[in-house]
Amino acid sequence: MRLLRKIAFPVSLVYALVVHVRNYLYDIGFLKSRSFDIPVICIGNLSVGGTGKTPMIELLISLFQDSYSIAVLSRGYKRKSKGFLIGGRESTFEELGDEPFQIKSKFPKVVVAVDANRTRGILELKKQVTPKVILLDDAFQHRKVRPGYSILLTAYSNLYVDDWYLPTGDLRDGKKEAKRANAIIVTKCPSALSQKERDTITSRLKPKNNQQVFFSSLAYDLPVKDTKTISWGDLGNLKITLVTGIAYPKPLVDFLNDKGLVFEHLRFGDHHYFSNDELDLFRSKECILTTEKDYVRLNGKLKNLYYIPVRHNFLNDGEDVLTKKLSEFMMQDP
Repeated sequence: MRLLRKIAFPVSLVYALVVHVRNYLYDIGFLKSRSFDIPVICIGNLSVGGTGKTPMIELLISLFQDSYSIAVLSRGYKRKSKGFLIGGRESTFEELGDEPFQIKSKFPKVVVAVDANRTRGILELKKQVTPKVILLDDAFQHRKVRPGYSILLTAYSNLYVDDWYLPTGDLRDGKKEAKRANAIIVTKCPSALSQKERDTITSRLKPKNNQQVFFSSLAYDLPVKDTKTISWGDLGNLKITLVTGIAYPKPLVDFLNDKGLVFEHLRFGDHHYFSNDELDLFRSKECILTTEKDYVRLNGKLKNLYYIPVRHNFLNDGEDVLTKKLSEFMMQDP
């Protein structure tokens, strides 16, 4: 894979040129961005996957759902439906996509909609639902919409300043576009990240005067089977097969190793649709342990299925500071 990425370097140069020209045309106003008279918060990244966007969306929902009527708008990656769609009780992950379905399942009172056309999606939400706040999932690169507040995520192990453009690297947007973010969050950090290393990373990211850099780690909760939590000790008594269909499973693998669990790991591509043969293989195992995102694609198909919930855990007082910043933004007049 690494060799193929190196061979594709000339293609990445063409891709980088296209990205820079496109952003330049938006910067000079040749291509138009649209603002809205409603608080729109964008959560995204510059790379393809693996920065923890869905857990961040869920964190924001948990922080603000009691104070604001929130709608989440996502593309619904790999969904089998088309156009604008609002999730309901009878919706499936095939219709919404796995991540929007996961959000809707965890927060049934929150409106979750999908539309690849974010402008149309916002207009439909305003017309049909009239939310007080819209969270745009994975939309940092969608410049047809100008959000009021942008949160840029970058993974500790693969900072955007160290990355390169597709297909040689993982960047799908220009590094300089980080200037459009209001907040930059370095995710998946070690929980004991020192102040010295935080300062070093902040210096390398070179935030603007109006930007603040936050740091968060992933926190894994007790495993769940059906709707009941079980202990790590009980899980360790089983013969575990870890199944992942996410971009970067290493943090989870490292966490399970640190727990002293013994397991085999079956790794699949991000948003993978599991085949009947793969499901038959899983059924032959004693315990299938998976991620929360993969769980929504496997639930109801396996009896031996367990999953591990994950959430962001901000270092120091980062969550309080970000909550205050967002509260101030949402209270502003449009």
